Amino acid sequence: MQPGTYLPTEYLPVLLLFLFGLGFGIVALWAGSYARMRRPYAEKLTAYESGNPPTKEPRFPFSVKFYLIAILFVVFDVEAIFLYPWALVYDQLGLFAFIEMIIFIALLLVGYLYAWGKGALEW
Repeated sequence: MQPGTYLPTEYLPVLLLFLFGLGFGIVALWAGSYARMRRPYAEKLTAYESGNPPTKEPRFPFSVKFYLIAILFVVFDVEAIFLYPWALVYDQLGLFAFIEMIIFIALLLVGYLYAWGKGALEW
């Protein structure tokens, strides 16, 4: 192969799939804009909240606790993602991997206790 003439052909299916998805999305949105019925009226344009009339503005500040709960969920979800493959190959890894996992779980436990102490888990 000459320098500068290499074309990575293994990326071609990914590019084709991306272009197909993009084209399908654009065509679906375009067709939907022409096929849907347009009959706006006041009741149809109001915000829908489970059949109840809206009681306050839709945009209001959330408490930081909601974000802390979300971050804690992500942290413990990541923990489960790391624990599963480790458990599958535990026999092959030996004592060093066991000690590493104990340190990992201890760090997560410290984070959990910190969040608990700060009141992030109380509604």
